[in-house]
Amino acid sequence: MSGFRIEQPGLLCTLQDQGRFGQSRLGLTSAGPADGHAFRWANALLGNTSGSCALEITLGGLQLSAEQDGAIAVCGAAVPLSINGKPKALWQGHAVKAGDRIELGMATSGVRAYLAVAGGFCVPEQFGSCATVLREGIGGLDGGKLTAGQLLPVTKPTAATMASLQLFALPERFWPDYQSPLALRLIEGYQCEDFSVAERQRFYQHQYQISPKSDRMGYRLQGPALQCQRSSLLSEGICYGAVQVPPDGQPIVLLCDRQTLGGYPKLGSVLSIDCWQLAQRPAGFELQFTAISMEQAHNLLHLQEQRFWQQHSQLEVL
Repeated sequence: MSGFRIEQPGLLCTLQDQGRFGQSRLGLTSAGPADGHAFRWANALLGNTSGSCALEITLGGLQLSAEQDGAIAVCGAAVPLSINGKPKALWQGHAVKAGDRIELGMATSGVRAYLAVAGGFCVPEQFGSCATVLREGIGGLDGGKLTAGQLLPVTKPTAATMASLQLFALPERFWPDYQSPLALRLIEGYQCEDFSVAERQRFYQHQYQISPKSDRMGYRLQGPALQCQRSSLLSEGICYGAVQVPPDGQPIVLLCDRQTLGGYPKLGSVLSIDCWQLAQRPAGFELQFTAISMEQAHNLLHLQEQRFWQQHSQLEVL
């Protein structure tokens, strides 16, 4: 099987699909794309199924060589894209030929870019997913980050498949702005009551800054320290977007590579579509929190889905 050869992996490049679910009892986290929005569009622009395996590239620097004909799309962080030295647009599909060289520069806005190929990368699943989790050493090609020389296998398309392949472009007016102000919408949990009214007001009224000690496991924040009225808690399952407060009082937003159990108090959970935006913000970026109800969160998710399909209906055929 042929595919795409990694010439330079950049700072951090992993294979991700939609994520690994239903395995928490084994201590396996969900993984999947840190920015589910850009990941979904990268696949959609090639006509792939929404969870097809793609590359997540942190900050850029990836170089690939194509060993077969196919097509690619890059969405997410603003990374300069070129094929054989010629600049190409992000957020749209591009045909590639065997021997072509694909290069991604360093991000000028956003943190993570997603490179999808027509048909998706063909990687064996482990526990129902090929999503890479470095801490657990599972997923991807060997459970680790990708390295130079590795071959990323793709099913070789037939001449008929290539002839019928349709590529699309997302109009620029729909591209996300990763430099815009960010207010994370939080659904409060039952442990929120373990924080006094004054502590909760401090949390919502002040800005927090993203710490350099942030990654796919969680985004550590720096700002007014919060004090919990309860001194001990039993460990319990942790959901995506949970905002936990460790003893130093600095909140942590837990993301796709989070641990499955934890005993720190949690204020609640950030809306998933806001977690995607958070994962595109760099260290030093300032943000705030705002509380929303479960009903509001439900409506916002439905509106996001409707917005995706409205934009999908306005794709430009290339």
